[in-house]
Amino acid sequence: MLQEPIDVLVLGGAGVDTIVPVPELPLPFADSHQVPEVVTRAGQTGDFVALGLAALGLRTHHLDLLGEDHEGSLVRELHAAHGIPLTAFALPRGTRRAVNLVGPDGRRLSLYDASRGSAEDRFPAPVLRELAGASRHVHVAITRPCAAALPELIALGVPLSTDLHDWDGVNPYHEPFALAADVVFLSAAALGDPEPTMRRILREGRAEVVVATAGADGSRVLTAADGEPRHQPAVAPPAPVVDSNGAGDAYAAGFLYGMLSGEPLARCARYGAVAGAHACTVPAVRVAPLGRDELHRRTTVQ
Repeated sequence: MLQEPIDVLVLGGAGVDTIVPVPELPLPFADSHQVPEVVTRAGQTGDFVALGLAALGLRTHHLDLLGEDHEGSLVRELHAAHGIPLTAFALPRGTRRAVNLVGPDGRRLSLYDASRGSAEDRFPAPVLRELAGASRHVHVAITRPCAAALPELIALGVPLSTDLHDWDGVNPYHEPFALAADVVFLSAAALGDPEPTMRRILREGRAEVVVATAGADGSRVLTAADGEPRHQPAVAPPAPVVDSNGAGDAYAAGFLYGMLSGEPLARCARYGAVAGAHACTVPAVRVAPLGRDELHRRTTVQ
């Protein structure tokens, strides 16, 4: 049984990335390229959100499926090192993994191994109900087991958030997440103008808040009561940008920290921008989420 309540249950999104520094993106075609050290480390979207939330002082629990393999051990060790409770059940095809090509300017290209999961993967319903029922909020990654869990989560009545990442507004895979969550994050990378998609999510789904991030162009926050999206300018990173991987996850963690602290949406977006800017200064092979005191200090100074 649980010993204490949970502020945020992070559902899904655990895995391992292999980081490959490349001289430029797109990578020119060649038989081979000499690159600096290639490193495999734990950390995908759910891991980064959990790390960000925990660093900001929120009681965080991560629930996912992992393989009984070396990569699964890396994920378990990451959570143990940062004191984040992790409940993991078997993923028969092995822990999810990806290869990230990272350019000198911090841009990345991620190659996800789609063979690791299947449509039959599920979270055990009693455990899902227990953990979600003890949580103030559930952040849901866009994986197949999480899609299957959405009806149960909605029935429990717990507030949900999700990150659609670079959704194009058309791919039907993302729609159940877009329409089930109370808070929806998405990148504007594949949208051009994200406002029509943001409005459709509000109109057709359960969302009360939709946030579109756009890197150096900042972010936009839209609610049903807003005539126009509220713009949050980007925050200047406190050090050179070395890797954008995890920046969106850090933004989501900062925004959710603000919401769960009762802050107005403008302040939540500011927290997200500061946390996301910090993430861009952390090399992909390191784990160094922004802490609460430093978030407050930088938000005041900026």
